[in-house]
Amino acid sequence: MPHLNYHHLRYFWVVASEGGLSRAAQRLNVSPSSLSVQIKALEEQLGQQLFERSGRSFTLTEAGRIALDYANTVFRSGHELIEALSGLRPDRRVLRVGASATLSRNFQIGFLRPLIGRTDVELVVRSGVMADLLEQLEAHKLDLVLANHPAMPDAESTFDSRLVAEQPLSIVSRPSAGKRRFKFPDDLAERPIVLPGRGASARSALDALLGKAGIRPLIAAEVDDMAMLRLMARESPWVTLVPPVVVVDELTSGTLVELHRLKDVKEQFFAITQHRRFPNPLLAQLLEKQP
Repeated sequence: MPHLNYHHLRYFWVVASEGGLSRAAQRLNVSPSSLSVQIKALEEQLGQQLFERSGRSFTLTEAGRIALDYANTVFRSGHELIEALSGLRPDRRVLRVGASATLSRNFQIGFLRPLIGRTDVELVVRSGVMADLLEQLEAHKLDLVLANHPAMPDAESTFDSRLVAEQPLSIVSRPSAGKRRFKFPDDLAERPIVLPGRGASARSALDALLGKAGIRPLIAAEVDDMAMLRLMARESPWVTLVPPVVVVDELTSGTLVELHRLKDVKEQFFAITQHRRFPNPLLAQLLEKQP
């Protein structure tokens, strides 16, 4: 029976986790050259190349991703063994979620609510730009990415973008006594409006709708970040185009009022995962709760 060198496997696991030899060597307190020899020994034993090497960059091959799945299982089991024998909870699982910086915090909370409060679950939520989050997902540093647009497919990626929610956008403002009823789209030619950035799909849909109606909007501000869009809606005298989920508390309390709902302009929310041999079981539990 062939014998796996777990010392070599641990070195591989650290290099894959750190994304390169230098940081892994510092973490393991060995020289990069010695570490490289250990990785090559493991590759020879497995008969597969585990990394694509380009200068100082180390990228996992398909065989490397499979090996990393097994290594994660091996070392996670070892960690659970230590916890179990130390009297700690051995049944606690971690779900690592990346969220696009432009995504509504209210949507994120609503999506993750089935896992919030569970004593057997630890949630790690990281915010960032889409490209970085997808890179972390591909490197197995995240289990899931939440975004308001799908991952762009290509020949090498194995991303799966699942539409988990969508809702029409609304035009909202602070309540104003004595003003006549808002008329869409005509009033946008004279009332300043705060809009999402031009890269947003909902913004493109609104631009097309207004262009068809011959309306050139009076743009007061363009905001990519949903948290900032919410603050602009609350603090400014202007009208704001926003998904209602972003300002649900303000609409409920009356701080903001909905002037018009655009049924044909929708914000979409996606859960992006990667096809894996050993998917995080918490991910399946979470997605089962979605429509």
